[in-house]
Amino acid sequence: MLKSFIKYYKPHRKLFVIDLFFALMVALCNLFYPSITKSIISDYAPNKRLAPLLVWCGALLLIYILKALLNYFIQHQGHVLGVRIQGDMRRDMFRHIQKLPFSYFDSNKTGALMSRMVNDLQDIAELAHHGPEDLFLSLITMSGAFIMLSFINIPLTLTVFAILPIAGIFAAKSRINMKRSFRKMREETARINAEIETSISGIRITRAYSGELYEQEKFDGVNEDFKRARGNAYKAIGIFSSGMGLVGDMMYLAVLAAGGLFLFFEKINPGEFAAYILYVVILINPVKTLVGIFEQIQSGMTGYMRFREVMSELPEEENKTAEIITDITGNLVFDNVKFGYVKEKEILKGLSFSAENGKTTALVGESGSGKTTVCHLLMRFYDIYDGKIMLGAKSINEITRASLRSNIGLVAQDVFIFDGTIRENIAYGRLDATDEEIQDSAKRARIHEFIISLPDGYDSVTGERGIRLSGGQRQRISIARAFLKNPRVLILDEATSALDNTTEAEIQSALEELSSGRTTIVVAHRLSTVRNADKIIVLKNGIAAEEGTHDELIKKGGLYSRMYAVQKKSADNIDG
Repeated sequence: MLKSFIKYYKPHRKLFVIDLFFALMVALCNLFYPSITKSIISDYAPNKRLAPLLVWCGALLLIYILKALLNYFIQHQGHVLGVRIQGDMRRDMFRHIQKLPFSYFDSNKTGALMSRMVNDLQDIAELAHHGPEDLFLSLITMSGAFIMLSFINIPLTLTVFAILPIAGIFAAKSRINMKRSFRKMREETARINAEIETSISGIRITRAYSGELYEQEKFDGVNEDFKRARGNAYKAIGIFSSGMGLVGDMMYLAVLAAGGLFLFFEKINPGEFAAYILYVVILINPVKTLVGIFEQIQSGMTGYMRFREVMSELPEEENKTAEIITDITGNLVFDNVKFGYVKEKEILKGLSFSAENGKTTALVGESGSGKTTVCHLLMRFYDIYDGKIMLGAKSINEITRASLRSNIGLVAQDVFIFDGTIRENIAYGRLDATDEEIQDSAKRARIHEFIISLPDGYDSVTGERGIRLSGGQRQRISIARAFLKNPRVLILDEATSALDNTTEAEIQSALEELSSGRTTIVVAHRLSTVRNADKIIVLKNGIAAEEGTHDELIKKGGLYSRMYAVQKKSADNIDG
């Protein structure tokens, strides 16, 4: 894991080396003060040597000015280094998430992923900057202080440093509890982010069903778990910090007691004793810094472990022999296809049917019969367990996912509108499209007149998830995307089921134009919308129970005929 973390320093190694070099210079600057103090107390002041006293005080002033400049660079550019590394990790994580299979998103909440990408990586940035720099600065300062102390008196130095192994043992034992506490804190942070994201996204449903109290109770439960986890993490930090603080105080006590005895028995002089105390102060400051570093390491590395968990997820697998295709031709065939989102519960149980090239095939059936699943499998959002899906002479597994999807257009019931302009949302059908092509697609989708009536026209902002648009307007934008994409295969997944009859009739004409000359798969609940399909497949329990044209299936008097009769009777009652 450490090796994978270090690789993020490589693009910024020049800045990293400069940062460490300046940290080294700061550490060396810190070692001058006790030495100069010793000379002033032991020599310059008692012997009335004013000139060297003033010279060394002036030198110390210059050293402090240099130290201030070095610290400015370290604080500024060091944080820039951390931000750059954090940005690189976030970029890699975002790109990796874009490649993960849909099954990953089925079991991971959006808010939890956002927490990993934002909160966890923020702590990693602090670790990336402060960790190596503070660790290096502390080790250099401690080593330098030890050397300078040894020049004054080795027995006294060994007496004081005998306390440090106690600190090492205590830190090692504290690490396990801190690691566990910080991981739990991260998990609860992800949970509360997910809860907030879900609650805000569904705020209109919450208000519509007067569910505010229920949502508050849910949030309070998650919030209490978060506070408890955070409290346990701070408890672990408190134990560690107070223990290390006690070690530092013991070092002060040791130098005062041992140093006082050495001074009493004239083993050292007052100047050396003063210098010794100052060097111990310098020595203890890095120990305190290491306490902070230890907390950063636990927080940052816990975040990095969660980052690696996402990065270790396998992306969508591509067949090594898969080919890039530019144009799909030929019939679509499902041959004994078996699939379930959970292997133990199959949805498709040997589905077989064909859709002729350039014609419209409708899929109908009860909820849960597998209609939408067929669309997901055709787009290769999921891979089947058994059987084959053929497009022309090729299995879709022999076609790269990118080229397969570039030839398929999708208009779904649940249209997703990005928070941007109408132009950007239509252009998602083909990102390199010109303004003229975008407007032409909008005209064919029967939404151009509405767009130009807006104050900002095509630059009008849609709002989050298209909240500023009606259901029909969102659907027409989705149709405009499909026109712009100009796919060979078109999927209409309950494309009008959420619309009123008037809006549905208006959009149906646009869909008929869009479907013309394309291999079209229509998923529909209302059977009246598929009467003109070239073929209708009736799904039941994951297989094709019936197939034929509308008239053929009505004459057969089977499942489709009964479903149609029920819907027609219901519609007649409403009209009556």
